[in-house]
Amino acid sequence: MTPESNLEKSVFEEIPTEKIYSEKAIRIGTFFAGPLVAGYCIAENFKAFNDFEKAKNTWIITTLSMIAIIGLIFIIPDNFPSILFPVLYSVVASYFLKKFQEQDIQNHIQNGGETFGGWRVVLIGLLSILIFFGIIMSVVLLTENSI
Repeated sequence: MTPESNLEKSVFEEIPTEKIYSEKAIRIGTFFAGPLVAGYCIAENFKAFNDFEKAKNTWIITTLSMIAIIGLIFIIPDNFPSILFPVLYSVVASYFLKKFQEQDIQNHIQNGGETFGGWRVVLIGLLSILIFFGIIMSVVLLTENSI
C-alpha cells in the first residue's frame, strides 16, 4: 500500500496506530518455539484490537496448554515422535488465529496498519524457550528432591 493510498483511505477510515503480529509470524514462531509464542502474540493482537477479554482468555488457554504439555513430557515414552508436539500446537494456534483474528489482521493491514518484524518474534521465541525449559528444570529438580 502506497502512502498516497493511505492518505486517501484515511479520509474514510482510521489508520491503525498499533502494530500487530502477522499470521505467518505467529505460525512460524509457534512451530519453532512453542505455545507461549502463540499465546503472547495472539493476546497482544487482541489488545491491539481492543478485545481485552479475549486477550485474558488467550492467556488462560495458553497456561492450561503449557501445564498439559509439561505433564505429557513426563509420561510419554522415550520413542514417541517429538515432532508431533510442534505440529499439534501449531495446528491449534492456526485454528484460533483463523477463527478469532484472521479478519481483524487482514483489515488492520488493508487499512495501513503495521506488523512487527520477524526479529521480534525470534526474540519472543527465544524467551519462550528459556521460560519453558526453566519450568521443566524446576519440575525435575523439585521431583528429584522429594523422592
